Amino acid sequence: MKPFILASQSPRRKQLLEQAGLSFTVIPSQMNEHFNLNVSPEEAVAQLAGDKARSILEKYPDQIVLGADTVIAIDGEILGKPADRADAEAMLRRFSGRTHDVITGVALVSAAKETVFAARTEVTFFPLTDDEINEYIESGEPFDKAGAYGIQGLGATLVERISGDYYAVVGLPLARVFRELRAFNAR
Repeated sequence: MKPFILASQSPRRKQLLEQAGLSFTVIPSQMNEHFNLNVSPEEAVAQLAGDKARSILEKYPDQIVLGADTVIAIDGEILGKPADRADAEAMLRRFSGRTHDVITGVALVSAAKETVFAARTEVTFFPLTDDEINEYIESGEPFDKAGAYGIQGLGATLVERISGDYYAVVGLPLARVFRELRAFNAR
């Protein structure tokens, strides 16, 4: 496969792509992340991934660009990264003993072609005690992650089960991205 540009600064996405043995350069999109709240969470995150990828393609029109973004949705509401400790605590309480959706939007774009999709995974949390929530927040892990947790870290201890692609929860549905890249690069 031809090398491509990853339009994301996520260390988790970079690690997953390296795990798959892919050649790429990281050039993060600097655009502001605003979700269209008039569409479904899947459509909103797919649009944002596409916008990120296209913003980099404008600067590198002869390249293939991969854009991605991940959101958490519960009760139809998109939750981003927590603003502060109280916000992280509120999110974790909301997830306690419930199922929510983790949706990762992906866009592959070039001057000749564009593929955009969203992968949704259902995540169910165990009922959480105040102590469990406070200990997790004290770890510092919730603050740079949508929905205030990372399944690939200590947040794994909060999760009772998932239904869908684990890697989409981490930040990139790796197997599908690999297949889409292969199809995208076909000559």
